[in-house]
Amino acid sequence: MHITRYTDYSLRVLMYVALKGEELSTIREIAESYDISKNHLMKVVQELNSKGYLHAIRGKNGGLRLRGTPEEINLGELIRRTEQDLTLVECFGSGSQCALTPACRLKGVLAESLEAFFRVLDSYTLADLVYPQNAREMKQLLRIP
Repeated sequence: MHITRYTDYSLRVLMYVALKGEELSTIREIAESYDISKNHLMKVVQELNSKGYLHAIRGKNGGLRLRGTPEEINLGELIRRTEQDLTLVECFGSGSQCALTPACRLKGVLAESLEAFFRVLDSYTLADLVYPQNAREMKQLLRIP
């Protein structure tokens, strides 16, 4: 399983905003902290806002904050909602051209492994990623005061 850059950035944005707590975050500071494109983050933030993960406040003194708490953001659900394609191999999709499809067990094995992957992610929240043991170190690395 390969997590797309889009999902990676979604996780990074949410972790950053969670570390800032009630203080507003900006796309610019997030982009600078991670050394990634502001333009890429704008699309990510827009979708996280529309899906209810972030609250975007417009204007000169605007910024981003979590909508809810880090404990309410389940990692499995987030990844399911941000990944566009969970097709691990051709036979997962429609129109498979593989000659083995009618007799092959690989599809079932991979489907089971994907379920296990999400079962593990479903047992974690954003809070597990940023609190409390590693929050101080993460803030230092991201230059969050």
